[in-house]
Amino acid sequence: QVQMVESGGGLVQAGGSLRLSCAASGRTFNSYAMGWFRQAPGKEREFVAAISWSGSTTNYANSVKGRFTISRDNAKNTVYLQMNSLKPEDTAVYYCALKWGIPNMRAHEYNYWGQGTQVTVSS
Repeated sequence: QVQMVESGGGLVQAGGSLRLSCAASGRTFNSYAMGWFRQAPGKEREFVAAISWSGSTTNYANSVKGRFTISRDNAKNTVYLQMNSLKPEDTAVYYCALKWGIPNMRAHEYNYWGQGTQVTVSS
């Protein structure tokens, strides 16, 4: 019974930056991990990044490592994805997700999902 609300998507030129936000509301409790996934048309959903409750553990897909940064503000029940040096291949619908326990890259283990926000990177 958790709702996820995403914002921050849009159109940006290659090399630019975007900051995505996702606020969780409802019965969230403590000790949950949050993550970001993305899906381009005709492709499977792809892991992007995840973060533990404390923020001490983060995981990134190799394709975004060094360019994207995941963070969270537990007081606001919000996870962020700072995306720098964007490339056209980053174009996708980005989804935030929540799971109980430790973070991982397996989409099927996440319990709650946002509706997705479109990120389009032009060349």
